[in-house]
Amino acid sequence: MRHFGVLIPSTNTTVEIEYSRFLPPSLQAHYGRLGKGGKAPFSPSLDADVAYQSKMLGDAKVEALALAQTSASLFDDDYCAKCTAAMSAGAGVASVTSAQAIGQAVQFLGAKRIALATPYSPDAIGRAKRYYETKYGLEVVAMEGFDANDSYAIGLMGPEHAFDAFRRIDTPEIEVLVVPGGNFPTMPSITGWEQAFGKPVVTTNQAVVWAMMRLMNMSETVPGGGRLLGN
Repeated sequence: MRHFGVLIPSTNTTVEIEYSRFLPPSLQAHYGRLGKGGKAPFSPSLDADVAYQSKMLGDAKVEALALAQTSASLFDDDYCAKCTAAMSAGAGVASVTSAQAIGQAVQFLGAKRIALATPYSPDAIGRAKRYYETKYGLEVVAMEGFDANDSYAIGLMGPEHAFDAFRRIDTPEIEVLVVPGGNFPTMPSITGWEQAFGKPVVTTNQAVVWAMMRLMNMSETVPGGGRLLGN
């Protein structure tokens, strides 16, 4: 059994459910919850909580650590570097943010032109476009947000929001469909989306699993994890 840690916002009700249902028997996730560090929707979590929960997960001997809060990385150009440094210092293992995991996953798939479909507000999805274009050299060809401003409510949204958005914005030039947002349920739908649109889909929770397995040098596939996870 291999173990990794995941930091999630206190309002997240999706990550634990998806991982309990989709991770292979050889892989176990352990979780730390984070309080909100700002008043704006989608703002980063408390730095003190990131440090403390990373230390707690280090005590559990996790082999790698991820932050499943993609929107946190969009408010500060240096956030990913500062956050992963704090996570690794606390847990004593390599770490990654989910924003980084998505960018790395798209690059791994050999793609450059992407579309974004996300629960984010217009402001947040605009930040996501800038992040992936400046940090990873990607081209955001199209994007659509669901204009959510309540993190908890995102967990109650259905997959049809993303499917309908893909149907409206998909064009032949788009190489990968990206769904940022760790509290938006996606993993049961990835295979169906890929079949419907004929191209890879990358989501926050899926990309985190991929990044964790990569850091732990695991090569097995994850059923239902789409092309990124080999199935």
